[in-house]
Amino acid sequence: MPHNIDLILTLTGGLTAALVLGFITQKLKLSPIVGYLLAGVVVGPYTPGFVGDKGLSEQFAEIGVILLMFGVGLHFHLKDLMAVRRVAVPGAVVQIAVATALGAGVTHFFGWSWTAGMVFGMAISVASTVVLTRVLSDNRALHTPTGHIAIGWLIVEDLFTILALVLLPAIFVTGANASGGGAGVWMTLGISLIKLTLLVVFTLVAGQKIIPWFLGYVARTGSRDLFTLAVLSLALGIAVGSVKFFGASMPLGAFLAGMVVGQSEFSARAASDALPMRDAFAVLFFVSVGMQFDPGALREGWPLMLATTGIVIIGKPLAALLVVLAFKKPIASALAISVALAQIGEFSFILGALAVNTLKIMPPEAIHAMVFAAVVSITLNPLLYKGIAPLTRWLQSKGYAKVATPADVEGGPVLDEEKHHAIVVGYGPVGQTLCRILDDNNIQPVILEMNIETVRKLRAEGLHAVYGDATSREILHHAGIETAQGLIIAASNLPVHEVVQVAREMKPDIRILLRTTYLKEAKALDDEGIRVFSGEGEIALSMTAHLMHELGATDEQIDRERGRVRAELF
Repeated sequence: MPHNIDLILTLTGGLTAALVLGFITQKLKLSPIVGYLLAGVVVGPYTPGFVGDKGLSEQFAEIGVILLMFGVGLHFHLKDLMAVRRVAVPGAVVQIAVATALGAGVTHFFGWSWTAGMVFGMAISVASTVVLTRVLSDNRALHTPTGHIAIGWLIVEDLFTILALVLLPAIFVTGANASGGGAGVWMTLGISLIKLTLLVVFTLVAGQKIIPWFLGYVARTGSRDLFTLAVLSLALGIAVGSVKFFGASMPLGAFLAGMVVGQSEFSARAASDALPMRDAFAVLFFVSVGMQFDPGALREGWPLMLATTGIVIIGKPLAALLVVLAFKKPIASALAISVALAQIGEFSFILGALAVNTLKIMPPEAIHAMVFAAVVSITLNPLLYKGIAPLTRWLQSKGYAKVATPADVEGGPVLDEEKHHAIVVGYGPVGQTLCRILDDNNIQPVILEMNIETVRKLRAEGLHAVYGDATSREILHHAGIETAQGLIIAASNLPVHEVVQVAREMKPDIRILLRTTYLKEAKALDDEGIRVFSGEGEIALSMTAHLMHELGATDEQIDRERGRVRAELF
C-alpha cells in the first residue's frame, strides 16, 4: 500500500508541478519543456518541500522514452530525408563531429576521460524534435525548403543517436565482460550488429504485413478505445520484444514500430490516438531529468555548465552555418537552420541517462550541465530565431548577403499543389459532390474519413485521403490545415463545435462551411462567422417550394415565400 501511495504522490506531484510551471513558461512565450525541467527540480531531492520518488519517476520516464521514440518513427519518412540529403546528411555529420570534439576537449580540461568527453559531446550534439518543430511552426517555416532541411538534419541526428543507444551498451557492457581482449569486443560488437540487423529486417518486413493487417482488423470494430490500445500495445510490445529476443534497446524497437505504422494508412490516426498518452509520459520524462539536477552544483559546477551551454548555442550553430553556406544556400536559410538546431532536448537526456546511470561512463555532473544547457538554450531559441529576419536585412543592406527569393524565406511555398487545397470532412453523398466541385475548379480536396475501407479506396484512385478524427489537431495537421484554403464539414453527426474550435486554434482565419442536423446548432455556429447549412432548415425550404408549386403558386411567389421562411428560420 505505501508503494501505491508513493506512486500516486509522485505521479500527481510531478504532473501538477509540470502543469503550473509549463503554463507559466508558455505564458512567457517560452517552450513548456523549460517548465517541465524546472518542475523536476522543484519536486526533486535537492530542493525543499515535496520530494517525488526518483525510482518511480525513472520508470515513468522509461515509458515516456518508448512513446517518444514511437512518435519519432511515426513521422520518419525516408523520402523527406532523401529530398534534402545533399545538405542535411553531411551537415548533421559535421555538426555531430564538431560537437563531439568540442565536448571531449572541454571536459578533458575538467579532468574527464576522453571516452566520457566524446559520449558527452555526442549527447549534446542532438537537437530537440519538440523544440525544433515548435519554433519552425510558430515562425511559419515548417513547410519551407529551410524547414525541410532542418527536419532532415534532425532526422540524421536522431538516427545517429539511435545507433549510439544500441552500440554503447554492446561496447561498454557486453564488450567489457567478453574474453579475448580487443578481439572479444569486436566479436561481441559484430554479434550485436547482426542481432540489430535481424530486428530491423523482421520488424520492417514481417511488420509491413502483420501490423497494418492487425490495425485494420481493430479499426473495423469502430471502437476508438480498442484502436488506441492496439497502437500502445504495438509500441510497448515491440519495444520489449526487441530486448528479450534481439538484445537491442527498447527505444530502437519503439522507433521501428513507429516507422511501420507511419508508412501505413493508419499513421495519422495512430499519432492522434497515441498523442495524449505519449505527451503525458514525455512530460514525466522531462520531470525525471529535472529531478537529477542539483541547484547546489551551480556553486562549483558553473564553469562546466557555461562551457556546455557555449557549445550548444555557439559551437553547434556555427558549424551548421558554415556547412549550409558551403552549399551556397542563402544567408537567411543558413541562419534559420543553424539557430533552430542551437538547443538540446529529449535525445540528449536519453543518451546522457544511459551513459550516467546505466553504463557509468560519465560522472553525475554531466546531467547537471546538460539540464542547465537545455534550460538556457530552449529558453533563448525562440528569441534568437525571431532575430534572424532583422539580422538578414542588415546584412543585405551592407551588401554582405544577397536578397533571398520568395522560395527561400520563411513562409514561402514549397509545392504548387499545396497552395490550393481544401479539407473535406466526410465522403458521403454531400462530400463526394463538394469534392468534385473543388476538383473541377483546380482546388485539391483533402478528404478526412473515419472509414478505413473508404480511405483505401480513395487512395487507390489517386485521391488524397487521411484516416482519422477531425477533432484531432494531429489529424488536421496531417491534412495540411495550416495551408488549406478552407474546411468543409460534410459529414453528419460530428461534434462540429470541437472541430471548429481546433481548426480556429490552428488557423484562425480559415474559411469554414459545415452542415448540421438541427437549426439551433446552426444559429449558435453562425454567430462565429461560419457558413452553416442545417438539415432541418434546408428540408423546410425544399418542402416549402414543393408545396407552393403543388398549390399553383408562381415562381415569384415561391421565391418570396422561401425568403420569408429563410428569414424566420435562420
